[in-house]
Amino acid sequence: MKIKYIKSITLLGVLAVVMSSCHKDLNRKPFVDVTSASVYEDFKNYKGVLAKCYGALALTGQGIGDANPDIGGVDVGYVRGYWQLQELTTDEAVIAWNDQYLLPLHSMDWTSLNGLVGAMYNRISLQVMYANEYLRRTTDAELSRNGITNTADLAENKLYRAECRFLRAYSYWHAIDMYGSVPLVTENDPVGAFFPKQASRAELFNFVESELKAIENELAEPHANEYGRVDRVSAWMLLAKLYLNAEVYTGSQRNADVITYCNKVINSGYSLEPNFAKIFLADNHLVKNEIIFTIPYDGVKMKTFNGTTFLVHAPVGGNMNAPRDFGIDGGWFGLRTTSAIVKLFPDITGKTDSRAMFHSSGQKLEINSLGSYADGYPITKWKNLTSSGVPGSDPGKVHVDTDFPVFRISDAYLMYAEAVLRGGGGGDISTALQYVNLVRTRAYKGSNAGNINANQLTLNFIIDERGREFMWEGQRRTDLVRFKRFTGGDYIWPWKGGVKAGSASVPAYRDIFPLPYSDLVANPSLKQNPGYN
Repeated sequence: MKIKYIKSITLLGVLAVVMSSCHKDLNRKPFVDVTSASVYEDFKNYKGVLAKCYGALALTGQGIGDANPDIGGVDVGYVRGYWQLQELTTDEAVIAWNDQYLLPLHSMDWTSLNGLVGAMYNRISLQVMYANEYLRRTTDAELSRNGITNTADLAENKLYRAECRFLRAYSYWHAIDMYGSVPLVTENDPVGAFFPKQASRAELFNFVESELKAIENELAEPHANEYGRVDRVSAWMLLAKLYLNAEVYTGSQRNADVITYCNKVINSGYSLEPNFAKIFLADNHLVKNEIIFTIPYDGVKMKTFNGTTFLVHAPVGGNMNAPRDFGIDGGWFGLRTTSAIVKLFPDITGKTDSRAMFHSSGQKLEINSLGSYADGYPITKWKNLTSSGVPGSDPGKVHVDTDFPVFRISDAYLMYAEAVLRGGGGGDISTALQYVNLVRTRAYKGSNAGNINANQLTLNFIIDERGREFMWEGQRRTDLVRFKRFTGGDYIWPWKGGVKAGSASVPAYRDIFPLPYSDLVANPSLKQNPGYN
């Protein structure tokens, strides 16, 4: 299903109580129609509350066009916030806007006061809070107390709870990856004022792993759930990605486990969409063969200036024809990529494939000024046009229908190959080569002209191929950290560390972000990440 806009539902455990000054009214029920307690009295409401847990990944809050956001201060929503920290800190993206919080992402000198760093941390915390409240309210004991005893409802609730635990694990994975050591809060912790204990990266890793394994068989069978909701393949995929980065998170490799779970994903019935460009169009909800987990958007029902509306509008400018070629009312003259990414094409075969989606007309390859939109090539991957060329559903062509693919089957193919190259047991190089060439054959529109041989399949090739395959999909920072190319001088790109030619002296502590200063003040038990104040 396309996740629809959900009216206000209180999830925070804080009830709005209206009381008269007269003592005999103190026992009166709240005058408001909807409270946390009343919502959970009727099982018909449960799916709507679960939809809020999903929908908060896409929307900033309850208001149209980002009005009435769920968190105060700087807020760009979950997808846009995640994308900016994952991409603007790397070789894949720069932005022309003179923003006090965006520019430090390019120069890699962010602090604990950076609003975008804090906003993403708060978004992760909010997702965890929503999930915890749902899980707290939907135990067997709570259902019994509310008189919900129907067998079908109880079975459905078990599925909803598994999905909610997945969403919490998904956000905690982001916390591990981006912030390292954060508070670990579950439904078993109290509601209200208390100082949650800060968990180590390894403890958080173990929690996410145990949660995903616990719900693995409680989630829907592969392909059996509604569109936009997760099934057990999503859990396998998240486990594979967790294990792929295990050495970063815990100091120990888990590449054999990567292979195990990639095999589960690959054998679950997903396949590559033959036309790569269709994955990023306004009707990409039809690409069910490739996209395993997605965050849906709808230009009429889900009006936001974040998410994929940002990804479609922000790169468009210059001499581009926004209505004709992108299905939008106009561009925002912001995003471009660096020459390091453009130079991934042609690749080691000497050829250029269909993933080289760059707009070069009127643009300069090299970026002399970050603030000049004409410096750097915009990437034309994201569009609000359907596969038949029709604009999305918003009559004003402002808000887009393009969904955000979180997990794709091609990622399982490339993760398998990487894990084999890193020495993971249970896989083999011939299968790895086969999977890589499947991805490349699709990139070459069904031709094997770009296929590589076993000698060409190296870790250096894999990181470049991931750059080609997942360009502007929010994966680059995590990949560069895993390959030890994000900080230091192992890999230099234009404007790395705020230097036009690229800096080799970015300190290793910037592989993760700082905990927000506001959280450190609010919870004196927290310890800041090394290197940050």
